[in-house]
Amino acid sequence: MAGQDLPTAVRWVDDRTGIAKLGKKNLRKVFPDHWSFMLGEIALYSFVILILTGIFLTLWFKPSMADVTYQGSYSLLKGLHMSEAYESTLRISFDIRGGLLMRQIHHWAAVLFVASMSVHLLRVFFTGAFRKPRELNWLIGIVMLFLGIIEGFIGYGLPDDLLSGTGLRITEGLVLAAPVVGTYMSFFIFGGQFPGDEFVSRFFTVHVLLIPGILLGLITVHLVLVVYHKHTQYPGPGRTEKNVVGYPLMPVYMAKAGGFFFVVFGVLAVMGALLQINPVWLYGPYNPAEVTAGSQPDWYMAWLDGAVRLMPGVESHFWGITISWNVVVPALLMPPLFIGFVALYPFIENFVTGDRREHHLLDRPRNQPTRTGIGVAIITFYGVLWLNSGNDLVATHFQLSINTITWVCRVLIFLGPVLAFWITRRIAISLQRADLDRVLHGRESGIIVRSPDGRYYEKHDPITRYEAYALTAHESRHPVARGDDTDANGVDRPHRHRRRIRAALSRFYFAGNTPTTEDPGRPEPNSLEKAGKT
Repeated sequence: MAGQDLPTAVRWVDDRTGIAKLGKKNLRKVFPDHWSFMLGEIALYSFVILILTGIFLTLWFKPSMADVTYQGSYSLLKGLHMSEAYESTLRISFDIRGGLLMRQIHHWAAVLFVASMSVHLLRVFFTGAFRKPRELNWLIGIVMLFLGIIEGFIGYGLPDDLLSGTGLRITEGLVLAAPVVGTYMSFFIFGGQFPGDEFVSRFFTVHVLLIPGILLGLITVHLVLVVYHKHTQYPGPGRTEKNVVGYPLMPVYMAKAGGFFFVVFGVLAVMGALLQINPVWLYGPYNPAEVTAGSQPDWYMAWLDGAVRLMPGVESHFWGITISWNVVVPALLMPPLFIGFVALYPFIENFVTGDRREHHLLDRPRNQPTRTGIGVAIITFYGVLWLNSGNDLVATHFQLSINTITWVCRVLIFLGPVLAFWITRRIAISLQRADLDRVLHGRESGIIVRSPDGRYYEKHDPITRYEAYALTAHESRHPVARGDDTDANGVDRPHRHRRRIRAALSRFYFAGNTPTTEDPGRPEPNSLEKAGKT
């Protein structure tokens, strides 16, 4: 659009910022269309809703541990001593118009924010969207996920009710378990002996300023990289590594995205209005001498709680220092190792496969059976810890022994991921073979035909070229060659041990892969139509 064709106000801004040229280039950018891409949008919209509802709540919440006597509308707590943080939470819930609705929308949005980020990252993992050039965006996504978890946990502790106080007491124990620095960290976090008088104000600052600011910056960088690298897309006719098939950002995608934002907001509003969450008035104010029976953290913190419950009580004593391995291993060693493996997986896979190319087309999970098996193994590991976090409730609801449940989970934490990996990889390889058979022989028609020599067989109908393209639009890669350990002069090559390990891992990664019809050395039909009639 020429500058003179712009509205006066827009032309005034454009003369000073040059925004029209930038907008003309980017507002017509094409984005592919697939339902799984909405998972990231749900996370983005949940964050926006968290900001909006959080602004409302900060107007009335008092981040103070000062002791007050409750005289509000909730009669069962009248005359009870409590902190200003808890008293203001009750006032928001019962005395501020729309306060309880906003509290519950905020809490549900936090749950949805973490859940949608988790499922979005699973989609990215299973489809290989983390490959070059998107490794940095994968790391940003992992950081955002765990910042979201920390943000949710801190927000959960702000009301200073008995349930959140129990969670903070456990957190203090985890911090104290850190050798040498544990006590210093605890005093810094809580402002003295637990529960201290400063932790609510400190948590409040981190919750409303520090982490949201970091998340906002990371989201901006994440979206800029998505635009810069162009969006990934699923294989299909006309889709290649060099193009994007979809709709322009303006007006199609903007209209769809705007409508979807209000759908997410509407669903969260309905949940906030009809589904009760975190009724702090039922728990009462925090008292270090009391514990809520059957207390459970929000689901995204349950895996850490389950890990602590899983570990046997083991301690060691060195030079007057006691190390509680039952806390150190599940709370201080396991999470960094687990998160580190997930974060570094793109680089691990890159090393094993030797793939240095850029990828803009996504994989079907069945076409990468080892990666898919690893993903399911990670989910199984997480799921066992998550299940064990509720071992007391499972025991009471199903009349089972809590010791039996714990021991079953102790076995499953090692055996479950291995079985899940093996079963998943075998299923993926079987689906690969089924796809190849479908391409070579067509689909089963259900019609039984008798040949002149008396044999019976099922007639196969040819599949369409579009379906055949979707089934074969991937390449079969082969293990990385180990190479010679010595050069032409008989001198040992450098890094030969590293290459030997890499070759072994590569053979394991590609083991059992079914080649496509384009692989050399494999007989292929003259045409897909002819293959469908055989």
